[in-house]
Order: sequence, then C-alpha cells, then structure tokens
Amino acid sequence: MKKTIILLAAITAVALSACKHEKKMKENPFFKEYTTPFQVPPFDQIDSTDYMPAFIEGIKQHDAEIAAIADNAAEPTFENTILPFDKSGKVLTRVSKVFFNMTEANTSDQLQDIATKVSPLLSKHNDDVSMNPKLFARIKAIYDKRNELKLDAQQVRVVEKYYRDFERRGANLPKEQQDQLRKINEELDMLCLKFSDNLLAETNKNFKLVVENKADLDGLPADVISAAAEAAEKSGNKGKWVFTLAKPSLIPFLQYAKNRDLRQKIYTGYFMRGNNNNANDNKALLADIVRLRAEKAKLLGFDNFAAYVIEENMAKTPAAVDAFLNKLMVASLPVAKAELSEMQKIADAEGANFKLQSWDWWYYAEKLRKQKYDLDENELKPYFSLENVRNGMFAVAGKLYGITFTKVTNLPIYQKDVETFEVKEADGSHLGILYLDYHPRAEKRGGAWCTDFQSAGWENDKKVDPIVSIVCNFTAPTGDVPALLNWDETTTLFHEFGHALHGLFTLGKYNRTAGSVPRDYVELPSQVMENWAGEPEVLRMYAKHYKTGEVIPDKLIEKIEKSGLFNQGFVTVEYLAASILDLDYHKLPAPAKVDAVAFEKESMSKAGLIPEILPRYRSTYFSHIFSGDGYSAGYYVYIWAAVLDADAFDYFKQSGNIFNPELAAKFRKYCLAESGDDEGMTQYKKFRGQEPSLDPLLKRRGLK
Repeated sequence: MKKTIILLAAITAVALSACKHEKKMKENPFFKEYTTPFQVPPFDQIDSTDYMPAFIEGIKQHDAEIAAIADNAAEPTFENTILPFDKSGKVLTRVSKVFFNMTEANTSDQLQDIATKVSPLLSKHNDDVSMNPKLFARIKAIYDKRNELKLDAQQVRVVEKYYRDFERRGANLPKEQQDQLRKINEELDMLCLKFSDNLLAETNKNFKLVVENKADLDGLPADVISAAAEAAEKSGNKGKWVFTLAKPSLIPFLQYAKNRDLRQKIYTGYFMRGNNNNANDNKALLADIVRLRAEKAKLLGFDNFAAYVIEENMAKTPAAVDAFLNKLMVASLPVAKAELSEMQKIADAEGANFKLQSWDWWYYAEKLRKQKYDLDENELKPYFSLENVRNGMFAVAGKLYGITFTKVTNLPIYQKDVETFEVKEADGSHLGILYLDYHPRAEKRGGAWCTDFQSAGWENDKKVDPIVSIVCNFTAPTGDVPALLNWDETTTLFHEFGHALHGLFTLGKYNRTAGSVPRDYVELPSQVMENWAGEPEVLRMYAKHYKTGEVIPDKLIEKIEKSGLFNQGFVTVEYLAASILDLDYHKLPAPAKVDAVAFEKESMSKAGLIPEILPRYRSTYFSHIFSGDGYSAGYYVYIWAAVLDADAFDYFKQSGNIFNPELAAKFRKYCLAESGDDEGMTQYKKFRGQEPSLDPLLKRRGLK
C-alpha cells in the first residue's frame, strides 16, 4: 500500500510538473505570435526567466524541422529542402534577436549568466545543423544539378550560398576533424563571451576619475563639468566630479582639461583596459582566440584565418588587403607627422617644455583647430541638439527616398529612454519600425551600432516588415540643457542611420540572401550617409540653436567646411594601425602562439606607427575582433567601404544635386534593397556604372 501511495504521488508530481511546464510554455512570450502593435517584441512581458526555456524549445523545434528535411525520402528539390531550411528556426531566431541585443544594450548579471549557459548549447546546435550529413547530402544534390532544375537566378544564388556555407562550416570534413571543429567552435564562443564581459567591466565598472579640487576642472566646458557633477552624485561622490571611460566623458576631458597629469591618468585607464593583470585581463583570452582561429582555418584547408574570412569578401585575399592598407598608410603617415609637428610648436610656444605624448593629442589638436580654422567645437554644439540631428537625418532620408518617420509612444520598450518611430513609404504604406537608444549606462557596452529585432523578409508569401534598432553612447542631457552632440557624435548618428536604412529597405524572398553582403561592403550604406551630414544645404535644414532656433550661421558652416581635413592624418593612421594589427593576428598560421603585448608592439613597429599615436583599438579591448567573429580579419572593411562611399557621394555631387532623385532611386534599389541579389561589386556597378575610384577618398581626407 505504501509503495502504491508513493507511486501515485510520483505520478501526480510529474503530472503537476507537466502542467506547470505547459502553463509556462503558454505564458512565455517567445512561444506565441507577438500581439503588440506592429508585432514588436513585448518587452513589458519578457522576464529574464523566459530566455532559457525559449532557447531550449527553439533548439528543439529547429532540430525537428532539420530532421524532417534531412529524412525526407523524396528526391531533393528547392521546394522540399532549400526553402524549408531557409525558413526554419523561427522561435530560435525570435528569442536570439531579443536576447543578444539585450546583452549588448541593457545587460544584467542574470543575462550574462544565461549567455554563459546558452553559448555552448547554441554552438553545439549550429554545428549539429552544419555537419548533418543527410541534410548536406540533399543540399549538395541540388547544388550539383542547380543549372538543370529550372531555378531562377535568385534560387541558384541561394543554393550556392548554402552549399558554400556548409563547406566552410565543416560539412566535408571527416568525423574526427568535425569533432575537433566542434570543440574549437564551442571554446571560441565562450572565450569571446568572456572577453566581452571583461571589457564591459573594465569600461563601466573598474575605472573612474574622481576630481575633488575644482581647479583641476580648468579648461573644461560648463556642460562637461555639469555632467561630471551629476555622475558624481549618482555614484555617491556628491560635491565632486566623476569622469568615466565612456566616450562622452573621456573625449571632452582629453580635449579641454588643462591638467596634463589627469589627462594622462584617464587616457591610461582607457588604453590599459583588459591589460591590468586582474580578474578582467584579456591577454590570455585573446591569445587563445587567435590560436583556435588559426587551428580552425587549418582544419578547413586555409593557410590562416584571414584567408578563410577574406575569401568571402570583395578583397578576396589577405595580400590584396595588405597592399590596400599599406598604400593608405604611406599616404597618411606623413600627414599625421605634420599634424604632430604643428601641435608640438604650439606646446613649445606655450613653454610646455615636454615632448607630446599620446594623451596630449586631443588637447593640442583642439588648440590647433582653433588656431588654423578659428573653430571651437563648443561653438558648434548648441546647434547640434540630439533632437535636431535626429530630425535632420530623417529629413535627408525623406528628400532622398520619400520616406517619413512618425514617433509612436504605444510600443513596449526595454529601457525608459528608448524612442520608437514608424517608418512609412511616400504613399503612406508601412515600411518598418525604428528604435533609437541614445545614451550611456552601466548596462550597455561602449560604441554605437545598428541591429534589428526582426529582419525584413518573406513568410508564407507575405512580406515581413523590419524592426530596426540604433544603439549609441552619446552625450546625455544635463539639468535643463538637452543632449548637445559634438561633430563626431553627429556623424555617428548619420552613420548608424545608414545601416538602419539598409535594414528597412532590404528586399528578397530568401533569408540567406536578403540584405546579405560581404563584410567589406556592409559599411557602404552607413558611411555614405555621413557625407550628407556636413553639406551646407543639409546643415541649414537641421543645425539650429537649441535655445533660439537660429539656423547655423554661414560663417560657422564655412569653418566646418574649411576644417574638413582637420586631424585626418591622425584619424586615418590610428584606424589603419588597428586594421593592420587585426590582420597580423589573423595571418598567423597554426599553431599560433602570441604574447599580446609583444605582438602588438612588433606589429605596430613594422607598420611604422609613431609612439604619439596608439591604434584605435589596442589588443586587449579590440572588441570588434575578439568579442565575436563580426570583424575578425575584417576591421579593414570600414576604409575599404570608404572608397565606395566617397565615390558614390561624388557621383551625387557631380550630378549637381545631392538629392538627385534618379541616383537616389538607383542607390536604394541596387545598393540597399537588392544588395544581396549579386556580388558586392556587381551591385555597386549597377548603381555607378563603373568600379569606384580611390581619388575621392584621398581628396576627402587630404591625402592627395
């Protein structure tokens, strides 16, 4: 009788557990269609406890979909293999889009813990799919006969892309080597995640400059001092001033603070991130990442990881990238040295009695700007309130493409400062949703980026509208003064908006190719938008004094134009240095063993970098390449795409109308909407009619 009672109790417990699980499944917002306006993520309903069950169920459902495709007894066709594979994984995609955006923009200890647990699950799942022999056999069968199956051009392209994806992910490797690759992929995911977590702590938690003596604020603008006072009060240092490594705090301090020792202190805090031999040190992590990537490339038949990555890009080979970067370094290094010489003369004339160091560059560059162009950035900032800049970029998009942006306030948001806009076509039809997240916070990583919560596409013959997000770390409002942007922040917002337009305009029936472009093309849509930001015609549209509404005066516009070449030697050299460093790491063959500090020093010495300039990202905080694979062996892509964007904007300028409707329509069609329809250069030439020239870029940067 006792055994029977125990058995009944156990059955009851299992049944109750199953009921609770079923109830939780029904309550989990990721397991059902979003009922929010425009089907945006229901952030007000999502709890951190929803993520792991959604990942587990998403993987389970995707596994079942893959099994159904792979085990299909019918002859492989596009309709029964490629198409269902292209549309598979809906729940997994839905939860991933939200979760990984939150770990970047609004993370927490709970989310970081979940990321650590889910990373190996996703790595295994992705490898299970890529190395599924039956699935690959079906894809290969279609690939081998792709020209005999009466497929249209886009279907052929999708087949070719998926076949190459599987090859590059190890589908053709023998079982033993596939097991090696699986282990490498899992280790890499965990190492990159740890690198990112360490950098977040080093940037937002482990350093702050607390100023107690008001005299040490000498030279700083009033708005910067006010922001530092607010930061101090929030951090329990009322009556003092706190400066952090967030760019809106760091850069103004380096530009204006007269106290050289404090400039050195905060800049050292910045460039030593991840290199302090503490719990957040990244040197060993990045060495392991480099080693494992080299081993991965060797397994897949490549000389090094750079060769593996760049094969898919417009550049095709590391040698081509090397030649490109070296050519630009030869052109830009003398310009940077000339800038340094001019700044040293200013310091000498002031009786400084020291040789300029890296932490002096911003301070004396600001003095040089004032001397050469009579331009003080603080003159400009009142005309670049965040609201005005935002409205300006919307107006530019309206004039180019006829689209409109209407603020909506009934959408759930993940953080109180986020704004949302409905984007409409010229005819009033819905195009997509745009989220804007502007200011720094401890839960957000540094920098600026564009992402999405839902990509444009097609499902069941119905268009899926994009839900795009721009995340930044811009100067925040203080007191009754709105957020006033410096020129770099202004162009950054235009830049990320260009990415957003790419996402909003993307067309294509297949997930694999819609909007999918090579890494060294992806910055074209963003960088080209920066060109409009500084055009006199455009400045008069949006640069208005935040107090008076006065349009920016012509004399300031002239100063902006004349100062366009200001500091371009420095800007180009620090960028090229980081690009070369990235490539040097990833050109190492297996087995790659590196001492990060020594390797960086040798790499920069070979590149000819002067000690007064550090690479834009030093090894231990080079998140573009070590927080994931996003830009590994590909940081060069910004300047590769700059050749395209300078040439493209020059095309508009040469037409006599920077809003030329014919060119705008062609750029939207070939370079944005249909960008994934063919190879990057092919799409660009459809717009431009020829390959791009390097001359517009060299002229724009004063390197020719």
